[in-house]
Amino acid sequence: MDARQVAKRTFERHLKKNRYPGRGLAVGRAAGDDGWLLVYFIMGRSENSRNRRFCVDGDRLWTEPVDESKVEDPSLIIYDAMLALPGIQIVSNGDQTDTVYEVMLEGGRFAAALEAREREPDAPNYTPRITAKLDCRKGEKAVSLSLLKANAIDPALTDRFTYRPADPAPGLAYGLTTYMGDGSPLPSFVGDPLLLPLLGTAEDVLGAYWKALDADNRVSLAVKSVDDAGELRELLVQNHHE
Repeated sequence: MDARQVAKRTFERHLKKNRYPGRGLAVGRAAGDDGWLLVYFIMGRSENSRNRRFCVDGDRLWTEPVDESKVEDPSLIIYDAMLALPGIQIVSNGDQTDTVYEVMLEGGRFAAALEAREREPDAPNYTPRITAKLDCRKGEKAVSLSLLKANAIDPALTDRFTYRPADPAPGLAYGLTTYMGDGSPLPSFVGDPLLLPLLGTAEDVLGAYWKALDADNRVSLAVKSVDDAGELRELLVQNHHE
């Protein structure tokens, strides 16, 4: 089975047939070797989680409440999801986006920035923090991913995984989600980064991923297109609540 078949099967199993993968991200080469795409989506089961939408300003993507009067706890649901530095794109499922941005702005490293962070404090789920960096600067490894999750023996501790895979082929991406599926408590993501497809244009990818996510639980989806220098081309958003 070649890589594209693996990516297709993973997409079907982990996204289309999975009621609740939670929040997810993917970074990879656009089809036709035309730059890069970054994908980020959020899902929600509670009213607090579903009361959100994505907002865009240039390279910046963030979450905001649809109805501020219904916000119960903003600490884990309102954050910058995508930020950029010259030649660098950052995406994550929480306010560690800002941590990585600030550390790298001062010349620090991606993995070192995340050493200061832990898994989310939302017992009993202990949601993992998932983060990715696309580095288009000359001589740098393009894709780096991080998974911070609760230790299986003692959830007060955080296990840290950093991945620096080889550059993906055009039309393929590496991805992470917060959960393996629905449950109580929610089962945290396990294993290596997912190989996922990026077929067609940014608009095509937006449509395919939105259609794949469970219609009852999907909240917002974004696809950012950048050139080989890491410069923004477009940032597309689909929100359940407009």
